[in-house]
Amino acid sequence: MSGIMPTVYEPRMVEDKIYKFWLDSGCFQARGDGSRVYSIVIPPPNVTGSLHMGHALNNTIQDVLVRWKRMQGYDTLWLPGCDHAGIATQIKVEEHLQKDEGLSRHDIGREAFLKKAWQWKESYHKRILEQLQCLGVSCDWSRERFTMDEGCSRAVREVFVSLFEEGFIYRGNYMINWCPRCSTALSDIEVEHEDVKGTLTYIRYPLLEGEGYITVATTRPETMLGDTAVAVNPSDKRYQHLVGKKVLLPLMEREIPIIADEYVDPSFGTGAVKITPAHDPNDFEVAVRHELPSIQVINNDGSMSEETGPYAGMDRLACRQKVVEDLKKLGLVEKVEEYEHAVGHCQRCKTAIEPLVSMQWFVKMKPLAEPALKAVIDKKISFVPSRFTKVYLTWLENVRDWCISRQIWWGHRIPAWYCECGEMIVARQDPTSCPVCGSKSLEQDPDVLDTWFSSALWPFSTLGWRGKTKELELFFPTSVLVTGYDIIYFWVARMIFMSLHFMKEIPFKDVYIHGLVRDAQGRKMSKSLGNGVDPLEVISKYGADTLRYTLITGQAPGNDQRFRFENVEAGRNFANKIWNASRFVLMNLEGIDPGPLSENLSRHEHWILDRYRKTVLEVTSFLEEYELGEAARRLYDFIWSDFCDWYIELSKIQIFGGSEQDKKRVLQVLHHVLRGTLKLLHPFMPFISEEIWQHLPGRGEESILATASWPIAEASPELEEKAQAFTHVLEVVKAIRFLRGEVALPPGKKTKVILRTSDEYASLLKEEEVVLKKLAFADQVIFLQEGEEKPEKALTALSGKVEVYLPLEGVVDIEGEIGRLQKELAEVEKDLMQVSRKLANPQFVQKAPPHVVRKNQDKQEDLTMHRQKLQERLQELTKLTR
Repeated sequence: MSGIMPTVYEPRMVEDKIYKFWLDSGCFQARGDGSRVYSIVIPPPNVTGSLHMGHALNNTIQDVLVRWKRMQGYDTLWLPGCDHAGIATQIKVEEHLQKDEGLSRHDIGREAFLKKAWQWKESYHKRILEQLQCLGVSCDWSRERFTMDEGCSRAVREVFVSLFEEGFIYRGNYMINWCPRCSTALSDIEVEHEDVKGTLTYIRYPLLEGEGYITVATTRPETMLGDTAVAVNPSDKRYQHLVGKKVLLPLMEREIPIIADEYVDPSFGTGAVKITPAHDPNDFEVAVRHELPSIQVINNDGSMSEETGPYAGMDRLACRQKVVEDLKKLGLVEKVEEYEHAVGHCQRCKTAIEPLVSMQWFVKMKPLAEPALKAVIDKKISFVPSRFTKVYLTWLENVRDWCISRQIWWGHRIPAWYCECGEMIVARQDPTSCPVCGSKSLEQDPDVLDTWFSSALWPFSTLGWRGKTKELELFFPTSVLVTGYDIIYFWVARMIFMSLHFMKEIPFKDVYIHGLVRDAQGRKMSKSLGNGVDPLEVISKYGADTLRYTLITGQAPGNDQRFRFENVEAGRNFANKIWNASRFVLMNLEGIDPGPLSENLSRHEHWILDRYRKTVLEVTSFLEEYELGEAARRLYDFIWSDFCDWYIELSKIQIFGGSEQDKKRVLQVLHHVLRGTLKLLHPFMPFISEEIWQHLPGRGEESILATASWPIAEASPELEEKAQAFTHVLEVVKAIRFLRGEVALPPGKKTKVILRTSDEYASLLKEEEVVLKKLAFADQVIFLQEGEEKPEKALTALSGKVEVYLPLEGVVDIEGEIGRLQKELAEVEKDLMQVSRKLANPQFVQKAPPHVVRKNQDKQEDLTMHRQKLQERLQELTKLTR
């Protein structure tokens, strides 16, 4: 590719073409050649729909790291794939089945339903792949995996059977979290607790012997129908005389004992609590200690069970209201108080979960957690930022056994079979007969494994475990995991303990934690708020590089960021700036072989080369520290300010007015700096940088930017010293530009500039007078001799040891400018008074939406600063009229 670049950069005309160019070249594929290795396994997106802005951020971060390391010469593997997402996908497929055919999964049966689930997977997997490629990710697509593909499924079964044989997996009746909507058990970390306004109902339980009653307080009156005891603390003197006696359970007319247990908090409610072993995890433990029966009064679908008599079949929440009404009729409700408390909800469907005793499969966590704790404590694995180490350690130190069975159909089916003789068989291969009685009538466990079970194996199952593959040998352990802070428990911890147990190795060396992408008001993006932003729509309108740049510069490790379209616009402006600057350079290089840099360079050429050298060092250092946002911002400053605003403008002096030798020298520098800058830019904005690169002459063996070498720079005191002299010149230019801005002089209005300084600086500035005129929009530069008086009616500034004067006589109507500024100041003060009154009104601050209040606060701050600036300019101009 060569020739003149188009006038305008059109992302839609470039991105598909460039991505196909990369794919055809095979530059994303790991070489496996024994060189230094850098590997990442993608956090597999769920096959439940489209990618959201969080995916865009996560994959942009990974791509920046992978492209950077590839350019540093590493043999890079970024392994892509998707997750089957058991419950989430099953819900989606069920919804479509009901909507399209009016059927439930039970109507069509397991086999037919799974066929539809696989069809869904194929459809959405293709969509996700296309979306990732639109973003520009440089994954090795030849190694793509799926959590339910043959290899991963084989690994899942091997791990399950191995853990069962080692005694780490067991089956039993235990209290679990149950979602009535999803009809499945949930692990503790799949439950989100939300504060809910409810009631605390005080219920009188009549004593069986004599008169009187004992009062208990509960937030869930409907569960009293399953009570099998009332408990008090043994040290509570109020109730010690009642321990061992019985009460008559209201409505059910069942005799239940009063027991003493340390679990009871005497300060809660009345100090006496109802014990419902089938519907509360703490009550379940109390029942085990006291050998109490367990009565399930709520069914799996959230309705009341047959055990509740007249309440059977009612919805649990409707039953709650009915029970209180019936108790009131009997005079057994002492009082009802408003009460706010935390209620667990299903992470997927947001339904209030129901604690139930159920036969489930569990993983013993304590022995597996200990090595995972030690690996992080011993700094074998590092969290970035380090504050998330504590989050990880706290969870593992307090971990409970992991419920891994789910009552759904889509997922890895548990490899356990049951025989009529009572034998249970857990096997790597499907058994054909019972090893005890020889019966061929075996039934496989209907449940599937928690999605996170297979995800926990992702770093090594995707590389061919359990065999000894070349991929495992080369690329495991991986280099870094990039993920959000919201799945440290779900995924990060589980990958670590599974890898340590089965691979005897950590799965990755670093864990880079990023935050959420929120809307402009700081709210979490969600369908319910309607504030989600589709990354594909942003890409379609602005281009992938603009979105990537916006997300990278908006984030710092571990922190949330706000997505604002004004930042997207700024990103597009940056892309256009890069394009226009590159086009200028390439137009002037047309037909010219730039060759190596000349030895006889000017001050400003030394200056730009030094600025470029420092930028290479700083960008590389920031990337090494995972400060990707800082790296991108530093590069922005160099490209926009140093290269475009300063050096390209300076280069025009030689290109359009210098000798052929001067012109060639400056073009060599432009080519050298542009070439290196495109390399620095590539990980962040790969499409536009590659497109420009393909127009660049002198690429040599580096025909593809994606695989070109990363720039290397070293300390250079000699270059820095030469560059420093020109820095003084630029500081004077900035001072002149500042003074021109004070009186709003347009660039086309040339002015006289007067300078006074020592002979040393005067000599330097005289040598660079052409530069001063060009960059400071001056038609004349006058140097005052020692003893000469400073000019009248001139604005003044000090730049280091240089006094700068901008005469205004004949250039600016000072009286008219003062009048204009006074009028502008009056408008600003009027607006400031209005917004200040609004913010001084407590009702506005308390009742207006937070983002509206914040907007007014920002406006007040901006107006205050603007007023101060106007006042200072008026003061300066007024001095000139005296």
